[in-house]
Amino acid sequence: MLVDMTSKAALFPAVSFLRVASIAAPLLAAGCAHRHNSEVRAAFQRELASRPSATESLRQWCEARGIARPAQIRARRLAGTASPPAELFDRLRVPADTALGYRQVELSCGGAVLSSAQLWYVPALLTPAMRKTLDETDTPFGQAVSALNFSRERMSESVKADRACPARTILVHKAVLRLPNGDGLALVIECYTRANLERPRAR
Repeated sequence: MLVDMTSKAALFPAVSFLRVASIAAPLLAAGCAHRHNSEVRAAFQRELASRPSATESLRQWCEARGIARPAQIRARRLAGTASPPAELFDRLRVPADTALGYRQVELSCGGAVLSSAQLWYVPALLTPAMRKTLDETDTPFGQAVSALNFSRERMSESVKADRACPARTILVHKAVLRLPNGDGLALVIECYTRANLERPRAR
């Protein structure tokens, strides 16, 4: 029986190519996904850095990414209290016996929880109406005190979750909010979730 070696030789490269392709395709897909996530993360960080109010940044991001329409940020207050960070009074430049308010909230857009935040603030720097809003409603802090025209002073940014952060945290910001005259208004720890990077579901 004669064997056609020419046809077999022609077959081997094709088989080898298919094997290489089957291995390479997942690697290429993973590389593309990683690059896409890196680009989305960088864009998200730029958005957060562009505004003093994290609430407004999340609203803009929610709208740009199509996470929900209309893009409305809702805050849900969480029960409990927490001791302020050791550096809080120095960072706010206030005496150690200054009375503080505390809030822990989740900020969501549509059904997606975009961040969890803890915030210690100086009630004496707020108007009575602002204090009432913060005490009795779920209005985000940045929205409630927006008339104060505060600025944001970044303390740190980390991709490692803080002890104060929940699971699925992909970015942590610590910042001081200041009034135009330099007075420290609040210190905030913000934990941003993976929902900010995920592709919006088809609607």
